[in-house]
Amino acid sequence: MNKQTNSAILIASVLIIVAAVSRVIMYPDNFSPIIGMAIFAGAVLKNKRLAFALPLLAMFLSDVLFEVFNIAPGFWGWGQLVGYGILALITVIAFSMKKISVLKVAGYSIGSSLLFFFLSNSAFFVFDNAVFNLYPQNFTGYIASLVAGIPFLKTGLIADLVYSGILFGTYYLIQNYAFSNKKAAA
Repeated sequence: MNKQTNSAILIASVLIIVAAVSRVIMYPDNFSPIIGMAIFAGAVLKNKRLAFALPLLAMFLSDVLFEVFNIAPGFWGWGQLVGYGILALITVIAFSMKKISVLKVAGYSIGSSLLFFFLSNSAFFVFDNAVFNLYPQNFTGYIASLVAGIPFLKTGLIADLVYSGILFGTYYLIQNYAFSNKKAAA
């Protein structure tokens, strides 16, 4: 396994942290970088522990900011823990992206958005619906909970594509142009 340079790790880490802060700033519009962070970390970071840690830590820190600044409930139920697990799963899936291309990033982003939608809504229905009592505890209630999530899916698909594009694009530009000029000058 090739070792990654400290500068590449630093660039990836800064991009993920900035994306996490934007989750808090963009909250009212529900325009979230979560999926993009997980795909980016899984595909770009060679250190697998770091690939898991950075998006999970960024999500946790943004949840803390939600709670501390009373923006929204940062910690709201058991389904949220499943959300962290789904984020880790998406990171694992992104490990399989060996060669990064625009089409692969878009495909992983769309697939991950759909996976997150189904698993997170299912987790809410199973774990948190009993507490919030929004839907009947049957198949009809489950379908109703999925239908209620469709507006979030639409926004999520767009946000995931945008953040994936920004993270991978910025990383590519910095890696190939900012550091290539140093090498050419040396």
